[in-house]
Amino acid sequence: MTRLGYQIPNFTYPDTRPDEIFDKVVAQAKAAESAGYDRVMVMDHFYQLPGIGRHDEPMFECYSMLSALAQHTEAVRLSALVTGNTYRNPALLAKTITTLDHVSHGRASLGIGAGWFEKEHLDLGFEYGTFGDRFEKLEEALQIIVPMLRGERPTLRGDHYSVVEAANEPASVSRIPVMIGGQGEKKTLRMVAQYADESNLTGEVKDIPRKLEVLAEHCDRLGRDRSELVVTKLLMVAVAPTMDELEADLAAIATVKGWNDAILDMVRKTLIYGDADSVGERIAEAVALGLDGVTVDLPVNGHNVERVALLGEIALKALG
Repeated sequence: MTRLGYQIPNFTYPDTRPDEIFDKVVAQAKAAESAGYDRVMVMDHFYQLPGIGRHDEPMFECYSMLSALAQHTEAVRLSALVTGNTYRNPALLAKTITTLDHVSHGRASLGIGAGWFEKEHLDLGFEYGTFGDRFEKLEEALQIIVPMLRGERPTLRGDHYSVVEAANEPASVSRIPVMIGGQGEKKTLRMVAQYADESNLTGEVKDIPRKLEVLAEHCDRLGRDRSELVVTKLLMVAVAPTMDELEADLAAIATVKGWNDAILDMVRKTLIYGDADSVGERIAEAVALGLDGVTVDLPVNGHNVERVALLGEIALKALG
């Protein structure tokens, strides 16, 4: 399960042509592995997210990318953080994640969520539906995917998906962990307790204790041993050895992305932003609220592999 994950959320880098992006992604993945991260993750999106850049900035299909990264790494598990359930038929997703497990020699993890980026759906022709529709789809998908990953042949005639004795051969090399992303107390955390091995919480750090309490309540009600579940959270970070170096990193990415002063101020306030000591304190504070692990990313300066290594050192120290 995830103790320290590294997510790659950005593919817009200074002084980088489009045909050079992949090599820099590989460099980040290799740096993360060398620094002691146990997961390398990419977003499952086709557009860049509003808080990170313009929607038409570079973005890669995640499972093609993860399969490619499998050929350049040796130990880290590979995952989406997280798969948008609405983008793929669940039986296809089960086959995709199983294939990733084979091409990585047993290093696949499945991260999955209900899907939320409306513009991406509408522009690219994916059915969006209502909030309730997306969570109904997610639960039906889990009722197909999880059994297929566990060597079963599920049959389901649902409102959204149908399969008949869905075979998944060859079976996965490893037991593929299932992570559900999100923080909804009625639906998401109940599905974590019912179907998953891991929860990746969204939302604010201050809410972690409440979410853990709700998850424990769902486990009690469903007869699930809470200790079987790992709970993590994504922390978005900007770090450098000194504040001067960090401000230089921010200025460099701002030039590429066209960020104005207002956006720069938002970045400083939104991310865990600072030098090694201050960032380490913030990560330790989040862990102390009851997390089993964290996933971190570097949307400002992750293309600098020295920053990836520095953050790994800081985060491992914070995890104890």
